[in-house]
Amino acid sequence: MSKPALLRRAKEARHWLMDACFPLWAERGVGPGGLFRETLNLDHTPADTDTTRVRVQARQTYVFTEALRLGWRPDMARDRIELGLGVLTGLARRPDGLVGRTLRADGTGWADDTADLYDIAFTLLALAEAGAALGGTGAVRASANALLDSVDRQMRDRTNGGYAETLPPPPMRLQNPHMHLLEACLALHRADPDTPYLARAGEIISLFETRFTAGPGGLLGERFTTGWQEPTGRDAEIVEPGHQFEWVWLLHTYAAAAGLPVPDAATRLYTFGISSLDQDGRACQEVTRGATAEDGSRRTWPQTEALKAHLAMFESTRDDRFADAACQSFDVLMDEFLTPDGGWIDHYSAKGEVLVRDMPASTGYHVVLAFSELMRIMRA
Repeated sequence: MSKPALLRRAKEARHWLMDACFPLWAERGVGPGGLFRETLNLDHTPADTDTTRVRVQARQTYVFTEALRLGWRPDMARDRIELGLGVLTGLARRPDGLVGRTLRADGTGWADDTADLYDIAFTLLALAEAGAALGGTGAVRASANALLDSVDRQMRDRTNGGYAETLPPPPMRLQNPHMHLLEACLALHRADPDTPYLARAGEIISLFETRFTAGPGGLLGERFTTGWQEPTGRDAEIVEPGHQFEWVWLLHTYAAAAGLPVPDAATRLYTFGISSLDQDGRACQEVTRGATAEDGSRRTWPQTEALKAHLAMFESTRDDRFADAACQSFDVLMDEFLTPDGGWIDHYSAKGEVLVRDMPASTGYHVVLAFSELMRIMRA
């Protein structure tokens, strides 16, 4: 396979995004309340819900920034970006400057205004990418900075490091929201390098090195005590291959932004991640630290994160082995998870049975980012 095969797949990815994915979600993905829909049925009919998550508003805003960058129907892409920005800078903002979890789908206000770092991270990512795609608008940058200021005032954990995952702070600490805050900081840095976003990203990298990977094998844990100590029981033993892969890509991205060598942890997590794949290159949901499947079901997003990790390793080494692995992950996505009409089958059982009958809009962020990375690296 190697490089020519990977280039062919990059062109196939572009075709799927431009001709299927973007048109589907631009046309069917907006509800009557003027918010992005939470989900569609597999036949593309609305699966309208009473509420929609703020992270969906942010992720779909990001999706259309990529559409605009790729030249897909600029007027439509801009319209969808502006729709998302209107929500993220208006309806989704609490009086204290933070954003919460869920909105009423009819656009009339909050369903759950609990401040949530995960949703905040995706709001920041969307603001960074939208500002850059629209030409670096000062208003969007100011909105991102105001949100970060609110996070610092109310959610920064000055004793243990990192940030409260919710307000009030939860009894357990989570790496996942911090991972996405790192991703957002890197996007903000790309959009505006003359700012301290990279230093904030470095703080999260330090947490990764000293806390998130302090357990057996140096693998990425998911849950920790309030002081970032190792948990007990199941939380100590179970890890997620998709997040191991996601951090591989983030570590490469941070190293490139900071002008530093890629940390050794990237290879460690990658090696473990591929050891947990099945013979066809599929990633499952949860494994033990010995790489034995605990939850052998398969969702779309870990397959996209495996693809991103293979691509990061290929970009840094130009080793054909990683190109071959990326081709295999891409084929798994196209053959089993993505549909020709721009949607996806989001969840299979360990036996390959379809577990869902709708298409969560939130999955699109994972697919679009992975395919955008494939196209960027292969210059497609």
